[in-house]
Amino acid sequence: MSVRLPSRRVSPAERRADLWLALALLIGAIISAWLGQVAGVYGDETPAFGWALVYSAALTLPLALRRRYPEVVLLWVATMFYVGASFRIPEVYVGNVAVFIAMYTVGAWVADRRRATVVRWMVIAGMFVWLLVTTFQAATADGDGGLSRAGLFSPFAAYMLLQFLANVAFFGGAYLFGERAWAQARSRAALEERTRELERERELTAAQAVALDRVRIARELHDVVAHHVSAMGVQAGAARAVLDRDPAAVRGALRAVEQSARDALVELRQLLETLRTPDADTPTDSTVHLSALPDLIAHARENGLPTTFAVVGEPLEAPELVQVNLYRVAQEALTNARRHGGPTATADVRLRYSADAIELEVSNDGRAHLVGRPGLGLVGMRERASASGGTLEAGPRPRGGFLVRVRVPLSSPGSPASPGVPVGPGVPVAATPSAEPSTDAEARA
Repeated sequence: MSVRLPSRRVSPAERRADLWLALALLIGAIISAWLGQVAGVYGDETPAFGWALVYSAALTLPLALRRRYPEVVLLWVATMFYVGASFRIPEVYVGNVAVFIAMYTVGAWVADRRRATVVRWMVIAGMFVWLLVTTFQAATADGDGGLSRAGLFSPFAAYMLLQFLANVAFFGGAYLFGERAWAQARSRAALEERTRELERERELTAAQAVALDRVRIARELHDVVAHHVSAMGVQAGAARAVLDRDPAAVRGALRAVEQSARDALVELRQLLETLRTPDADTPTDSTVHLSALPDLIAHARENGLPTTFAVVGEPLEAPELVQVNLYRVAQEALTNARRHGGPTATADVRLRYSADAIELEVSNDGRAHLVGRPGLGLVGMRERASASGGTLEAGPRPRGGFLVRVRVPLSSPGSPASPGVPVGPGVPVAATPSAEPSTDAEARA
């Protein structure tokens, strides 16, 4: 099977270089033929000098097209070289150079390696057959002139052997140099292709990084804005309902709206500061951790969603990323419960620690189906669970309501540490871990 390089086009500079090479060789061939005729290389058997001019042009000018039609140029130049030697044109140097260049070009530029090999071996075989024929004719010719043929290894035999070895070196060099040039071109083309692939991969990686950053920013903004705006909506609705009959309640609701707005601005400012700081790492720079869950539960209660909270098992140190993502999942689940669960909904939050995992479970007994157009909350929760190496279960409960459970395995069991979730007033703590999370959840349902 032939091996092909990517398309190699001859540049204008290379075409000009080939033209100048052909013209230089033409001038050299004319001078060589004139000097050879003056020196009597072939004695008196040389044709008129006009034929030397024609031979020089036919031998050298086709080299101007050597990179565009390398096989044709090689066959033509080899044929002209044979014709010139047969008719005793007194030019014996530039012709050899022209054949060498033509053969090298076939090896260096023909993409079809099978065809390049066949064409070169045809020329080499023809040249050596011609050499053998001329050697035999010289050995069997009668005559007293020339080199002595006496002895086992006569001067004539030494001269013929020298001719043979010179041709081996000549054609072998042209062949090997052409092969080496083609191999270098192939390596250079492969390197350029690999460079282009790396550039495409770099651009793709950069685009993916930008997309991931956009998703992360959108997820953070959604969690912050949805949580606080939902609470503001609940309080504003409560204030409107009692506007005429309970001014004190209205003032309390408006204070809650104001506080939610301030909290939202604080979190948004912290998020923007993190994004503007080049060396900041969002998970470690975040201010939300599992230790803030009691405050989140208290906020949910204050905004009309009765919520209970329990820690099951001995708290363990968790990575910052896991803490941030679990907190945001709890925040989004409580926001959805407040928005879609109905006015009588209650919620239960449980944080379970086991030897190899942390599990967060948020359930409510309100409506099981979302009211209105589905949002991005569930998508964000799944992304956060996946980013932490965990899994998320979210869906209606058989006994009514909605359940969100995320389980994050720990790579190595942590040692008991200072409680990751501080226990405050009204926060019950179970002494032992639950063996079956789903059973425990159903029991509370």
